Amino acid sequence: MSGPRQLPRRIGLFQATAINMSQMVGIGPFVTIPLMVAAFGGPQAVIGWVAGAVLALVDGLIWAELGAALPGAGGTYIYLREAFQYRSGRLMPFLFVWTAMLFIPLIMSTGVQGLVQYLGYLWPSMSTGQGDLVGIAVVVAVVLLLWRRVESIGKITVVMWTIMIISVGAVILASFTHFHPDLAFTWPEHAVELGHGSFWLGFASGLTIGIYDYLGYNTSAYLGAEVKNPGRVLPRSIVFAIVGVMAVYLLMQIGVLGVTHWQDMLDPNNVASQSVASAVLETTMGKGAAQVVTGLILITAFASIFTGLLGGSRVPFNAAHDRVFFRSFGKLHPKHEFPVLGLLAMGVVTAGGFLLARHIGTSAAHPPLTVLISLLTTVMVIVQAFAQIAAVIVLRRRQPDLPRPYRMFLYPLPAIVAAIGWLVIYGYADKSNPGVHPIEWSLVWVALGIVAFAVWARVEHVWPFGPKDIREEYRNPEPTEAVVD
Repeated sequence: MSGPRQLPRRIGLFQATAINMSQMVGIGPFVTIPLMVAAFGGPQAVIGWVAGAVLALVDGLIWAELGAALPGAGGTYIYLREAFQYRSGRLMPFLFVWTAMLFIPLIMSTGVQGLVQYLGYLWPSMSTGQGDLVGIAVVVAVVLLLWRRVESIGKITVVMWTIMIISVGAVILASFTHFHPDLAFTWPEHAVELGHGSFWLGFASGLTIGIYDYLGYNTSAYLGAEVKNPGRVLPRSIVFAIVGVMAVYLLMQIGVLGVTHWQDMLDPNNVASQSVASAVLETTMGKGAAQVVTGLILITAFASIFTGLLGGSRVPFNAAHDRVFFRSFGKLHPKHEFPVLGLLAMGVVTAGGFLLARHIGTSAAHPPLTVLISLLTTVMVIVQAFAQIAAVIVLRRRQPDLPRPYRMFLYPLPAIVAAIGWLVIYGYADKSNPGVHPIEWSLVWVALGIVAFAVWARVEHVWPFGPKDIREEYRNPEPTEAVVD
């Protein structure tokens, strides 16, 4: 039996960092700044962005070590397969692919929803049905653009990254040309009362929103099989992207608060609550400038969806080759060499998630975007965040001689801090969204995944209905994969 066709390594450091940053920024901060202000109840919302950056950075160091040592297509799938094969066979990688096929495209669906939301500023008469059609058209356009070789995608991504920098730069520049320090730095009385439960509830909500906005710092790890010199490029692309985006978010949040009264962001009838960046541009530079920058924001949102589906479509690729997922997901396009079924499946789920977010019935206190963020993060915490923290520890013990071009700085402190951060997000999920029960839904989904695995394992005659297949594929990698400058 011939081995799987290999994905070509053609993505360099700049392109990998651009892919991460484009996925991280996207529409996220433009639609969640009002949500962050609402979570904290004032301009002290900057705490949420800082906390999110800290969690992203310590978690990013976990991704950096695992990605540099195990640079394959699929990211977390590879890491869980290698770490947990000794005791539970293929259960953990199966559960990750099962869940990733849902939460990755649903994260992209929030981007589509945000794009349509901002389009409403340029098209105020847009009906719900018209918005639905626009969102579906966006998903179709993304899939068509991804229907090509990865080196062409890298060039497209750099162009979109440039537009993203221009759009966020325009908002930041406009904010600071009409900046009022009193608006940005006058916090409500008792804004930070560490002994009060409401502060920690707001902090947990803000941390959840913050980490959602930083998600994407790991996109290059999903493309590990297509990254040049991954031992050097992957860790740097992750850290560079997090630090760069943290600076962007802080400048944007502080700048917006210095122009717009934070109370306006809580008013559903005020444009600042729906299109805060457009409101800032209109206040500072006029309607025409606001319309131009809103157009750039739409392109930025599109870039985020584009890079998210690019990375996500690779997740089931290696799993299919390892017979841990449907084998048809392991087929590459005969000419353009990309995973066909993974791209199509995630495109369909993205479109479905967008329609769900548009029509889900929630109260004004729990907007669909907030609910979706909570549901997505709680599922992700179980099968990705906690599992990867354990994977770092297990691999250091099980495979001590595994080539590690990058080793986590101050190990195990970043892993401990990351575990605490993710535990806060998970533990407060139900309290932040009463009546939605995200913890219960996440447990149900994982339980269904375990049942699906049992059925699949029985058919395939693998553990626990057959022998374990233990393969340490990365202990003796090809020399070109472990080169570090």
